[in-house]
Amino acid sequence: MIDYDRILPLLADGSVEFIVVGGTAANIHGSARVTADLDVLYRRTRENLARLVAALGPLKPYLRGAPRGLPFRWDEETVQRGLNFTLTTEGGDIDLLGEMAGVGTWAEAIPRSFELAFRGVTVRVIELDALIAAKRAAGRPKDFEVLAELEVIREEKSEG
Repeated sequence: MIDYDRILPLLADGSVEFIVVGGTAANIHGSARVTADLDVLYRRTRENLARLVAALGPLKPYLRGAPRGLPFRWDEETVQRGLNFTLTTEGGDIDLLGEMAGVGTWAEAIPRSFELAFRGVTVRVIELDALIAAKRAAGRPKDFEVLAELEVIREEKSEG
């Protein structure tokens, strides 16, 4: 399970530019589905990659599902050469997305996000319509399962 109280302050205090997406964003919008990881869309500038690597370093990130002992270095070069990372850390699982289907990059998502206080930390969260577009574009069975719920939430918010 994700330890929000451990990971989010590291990201925020480290001035990492990121947007909460995925299951956590769905929960923030009102979804009742349980999520086991934190998905974030991160800005891919050299400066932000350095902040991201420094912020998560103390949690000893490692590739989720990779056999122990597989050479993996958590550093700026690794993040620069990759795009999306599914990691396990001492604070729980985190998915780092350099791009997100249906939404695009961090820069494209910024206008479709908003700030709020979540668990005592100010974070940016993807707007509901953008989250729905992302779930639709991802097209996985688990995304389709939550899609109906998110559409009902959107409908209820528009009526309210």
